[in-house]
Amino acid sequence: MIHFDNVTKRYPGGHEGLSNVSFHIDPGEMVFLTGHSGAGKSTLLKLIGLLERSTRGQVRVAGRNLTRLGRGQIPYHRREVGMIFQDHRLLHDRTVFDNVAMPLVVAGLGHIEIGRRVRAALDKVGLLCKEKNLPVTLSGGEQQRVGIARAVVSKPPVVLADEPTGNLDPALSREIMNLFEQFNDVGVTLLIATHDLELISHMNRRILVLDKSRLARDNAAESVN
Repeated sequence: MIHFDNVTKRYPGGHEGLSNVSFHIDPGEMVFLTGHSGAGKSTLLKLIGLLERSTRGQVRVAGRNLTRLGRGQIPYHRREVGMIFQDHRLLHDRTVFDNVAMPLVVAGLGHIEIGRRVRAALDKVGLLCKEKNLPVTLSGGEQQRVGIARAVVSKPPVVLADEPTGNLDPALSREIMNLFEQFNDVGVTLLIATHDLELISHMNRRILVLDKSRLARDNAAESVN
């Protein structure tokens, strides 16, 4: 599903966000990505979502070589990759319903189908009763759930999450991880960047560790044993 083959990302000035990173994530896997601040976690996720492009190497997602993907194909790629951010990135002058509906509106779905999908997504994250609220009236945990609903409303096969529990207390963090596990149970491939080693240590999932822009550890083999 996700392949990195000797991927390097170099920024202007010579800084390498990633250096010769290679790994493969199978369809339906739930994988955590961790490492110190500045290790390259956000850069790696941005390459998958085509928010940035690699300098060298190949990134492939669902059989598509992102290195060769034309600009006109990027929106279609992003429809198949749901992205969740730590800062939520909600539109504060729009209701919860409108925020979640945005990917479907962009995709050109009809009003009836949008309503059905948005309410199903909000119900999944426990916020159906808040569909008319503005984001400012919600707690941090609720805003993160809106971001999750928006990421999954178009039923993408791949979901990326960048520090989705970074601003939440342990109980809320566990609830968010439970939601991710429910999505994974129905076949969604998830890659979740996080600093919360205590939380993920109890989840018995594959962990990729970045250190100074390089892949320092992949416990896939350890998980099998």
